[in-house]
Amino acid sequence: MHRSQVAIIGGGLVGASLALALQAGARARGWKIVLIEPFAPGDSFQPSYDARSSALSFGSRQIYERLGLWPSISQRAEPILQIHVSDRGRFGAARLAALEEGVPALGYVVENAWLGRCLWQALDRDVVSWHCPAEVVGMQALEGGYRLTLDDETQLDCDLAVLADGGRSGLREQLGIGVRRRAYGQTALIANVSPLEAHRGQAFERFTDEGPMALLPLPENRCALIWSRPGNDAERLARLDERRFLDELQETFGYRLGAFQQVGARHLYPLELVEAEEQVRSSLVVLGNAAHSLHPIAGQGYNLSLRDAQALAEGLLASDKAIGDIATLQGYLQRQRQDQQLTVGFSDQVTRLFSTAEPLLATGRNLGLLGLDLLPPAKRWFARQAMGLGTRPD
Repeated sequence: MHRSQVAIIGGGLVGASLALALQAGARARGWKIVLIEPFAPGDSFQPSYDARSSALSFGSRQIYERLGLWPSISQRAEPILQIHVSDRGRFGAARLAALEEGVPALGYVVENAWLGRCLWQALDRDVVSWHCPAEVVGMQALEGGYRLTLDDETQLDCDLAVLADGGRSGLREQLGIGVRRRAYGQTALIANVSPLEAHRGQAFERFTDEGPMALLPLPENRCALIWSRPGNDAERLARLDERRFLDELQETFGYRLGAFQQVGARHLYPLELVEAEEQVRSSLVVLGNAAHSLHPIAGQGYNLSLRDAQALAEGLLASDKAIGDIATLQGYLQRQRQDQQLTVGFSDQVTRLFSTAEPLLATGRNLGLLGLDLLPPAKRWFARQAMGLGTRPD
């Protein structure tokens, strides 16, 4: 029977980031960490036009700097120098600029494959071992830990199990952890597009009566498109040929980047806010999308999960109690509660406010955008939220 101090179920970006955050302290304490992941990580990086990407806030850059990972990530991190927020068909708009906030960038857009490669290559295999490809099919609570059963019938015991297996976590359901759901009645269409003009590090948040749209800068003058529409309309857009799709995108977005030249593969994701009703039990933590899955338009989901992972690592390494001690885990959650509530609330309120055609609300949000651009304190608050610094002191 194999035993480790920490078993991270899900070796994606959140799980691997937690392993890296724990790594140095685990090495000093003689802890063993195991990552269990169904899909083998790639050791090589092959640029792809259609690569999925994540928006890292400036706060996330600071976390990866402390972990020593930023020099490698930054090689393919496209900085967001400005964010332009507008409401289609109305005069209100807000503009955020890195220069005004005194930072080199408001955030960065990084291809997931590159970010994953940087993480996996930074892990010390003497401390962090992989079971991959492998899937946990059963979890049994033990005195002071969990017994995990893998799909090849291997069993592993651990002092702390971290559930980081995504928003559709079957293990979360198996453990009887309920979720709160709020459907947005929207589907996100995700694709990469190429504009004629240089994006110059600009990100765009464009709100329409049918749903919000984001366009984020990528390397090679590509842009990552997140276009939220009612489900049937999103499916229609996904089926259009390239020229007709680009024409509709152009009509909705406008010509701030000139004419769109190319669109890659299009993917659809139904959107809802999902929050686990429990995030900690004795010897168990629920992390990442398994804990909270947010609307992507505000770009907050991965950054919140990374802050959770960093806070969990700090709490575990600062404690002199058993690694799965419930008081330690509750202390971690209590410290993160304000950040989670503020971030989830910010994302949810922005999504709902800017996804309605109701005239009074539409007028109110338009005036709000105008006021945001004119009132420095409000603008700074909004910028700090966007940078992942909302609950941290200056």
